[in-house]
Amino acid sequence: MRIALIGPFGLEPKTTARVRALPLARALAGRGHQVALFLPPFHTPEAAGKTWEEDGVTVENVRLPRRTLIGYLVTGWRLARRALAWRPDAIHCFKPKGHSGVALWLLWWRRKLSGRRPRLVLDSDDWEGWGGWNELEPYPHWQKMVFAWQERWGLTHADAVSVASRALQTIVWSLGVPRERVHYLPNGVARIPSLASRTAGDAAPTILLLTRFFEFDVRRVVALLHLVREQVPAARLLVVGKGFFGEEDQLLAEAAAAGLQHSIEYAGWVQPEQLTNYFSAAGCAIYPFDDTLLNRTKCPIKLVELMAAGVPLVAEAVGQIQEYVQHGRSGLLVAPGDDGAFAGQVVRLLQDAGLRAELAAGARERIAAHFTWDKLAGTVEQAYHL
Repeated sequence: MRIALIGPFGLEPKTTARVRALPLARALAGRGHQVALFLPPFHTPEAAGKTWEEDGVTVENVRLPRRTLIGYLVTGWRLARRALAWRPDAIHCFKPKGHSGVALWLLWWRRKLSGRRPRLVLDSDDWEGWGGWNELEPYPHWQKMVFAWQERWGLTHADAVSVASRALQTIVWSLGVPRERVHYLPNGVARIPSLASRTAGDAAPTILLLTRFFEFDVRRVVALLHLVREQVPAARLLVVGKGFFGEEDQLLAEAAAAGLQHSIEYAGWVQPEQLTNYFSAAGCAIYPFDDTLLNRTKCPIKLVELMAAGVPLVAEAVGQIQEYVQHGRSGLLVAPGDDGAFAGQVVRLLQDAGLRAELAAGARERIAAHFTWDKLAGTVEQAYHL
C-alpha cells in the first residue's frame, strides 16, 4: 500500500511525531509499504521545506505561513495537499486537534464532495479536550472550544481510529464509533537496546525519575524521597527531563525546603541517545502517575523506554501503565496516591539485587514480546483496509 502519515508538529521538541508516527512509518516501510510522513515544524521553522529519507520513509517538513489564524488553516491545507500528492491508499492523521485535525477535516470534505478515496484514519494518543490537555495548556477559551470540537468531530468522522490506550478505546466507543473501527495501537520501541552494565552500587543507591513532570504533583516526589531515605539514608534521586511549565524549579525549591537539596541531582533534558548513561546509573526508577483523565488516556513512552532498557521500576497502577507492568514480573505496581506503599516498594527494590535483576529481565521480555513497532504495525494495517 501507499500510506501517508500527517503529524501534528515536527520531530522536535514535542515527541508524538518522533516516538510514535516516525517509528510506525519505519515499521510499515519494513513490511513492504511505501510510506511518507508530512510534518509542520512550527517549533523549528528553520527546518521548513526540507525533505529527506529515513529507513525507507520519505519525511517532508511543509513550508510554513505566518503564525496567524489564517496561517493555521493554510498549514492544514498544505499538509492535506502534500499528502494527497503522494497518491496514497490511506492517510493517517496523528492527533485530532491542531494542524493535523484541520488537514483531516479538509480531506474529509474533499472526499465527501468528490467521492474519491483515500481512506482516512485518525490517531489519538492523548485526551485533548476537557479534562485533558485543555486543562493544562494556557490556551485562550476559544481555542479550547475549537480543540474540544476537533477531537470529537475527528474521532467520529474518520473511517478508522487508532488509539494509544485502553481508556481512549472505551471513550471512542462511548462516542458511538463501532468497535471494529477502533484499533488499539499502544506505544512501543523500534528495537530492544543492549542491556547496559549497571554502575549504580548499593553504597549509593540511585533512583531515576525520567519525566516531563505534568503527570504528578512534584511535592509527592519530595515526600517519596523523604520516606525512602528514612530507611535507605544514602538514597539519592536523579531527575532527567524538563517540564512544560517550569515544574523542575518547583521540585528543586520543594526539595530545598525539605532539606533534601543535596540528595537530588537534576540533569535536565538530555538527547535520547544519551539516556543509556542515565539508565545504567540507576539502581531503579520510579514512575509517579496521578489518577487523572489525562493520565488514564495517555500511553507513557518513557515507561516503555525504561522497561526496554531493563531498568527495574516502581509505578502507580493508573491507566496504560497496567498494560505494560505486570506486578512482580516486569515491575512493581502500587495503588495511585499511596505514597507510603510507593516508598516501601522502592526500598524493597533498592535492598534486593536479585529482585532488581529479575524485574529488569521481565521488563525487557514484556516489551520485546508485545510492544515493538514491528509487531504493532501489523495491528494498524487493519485500519488501512476497507
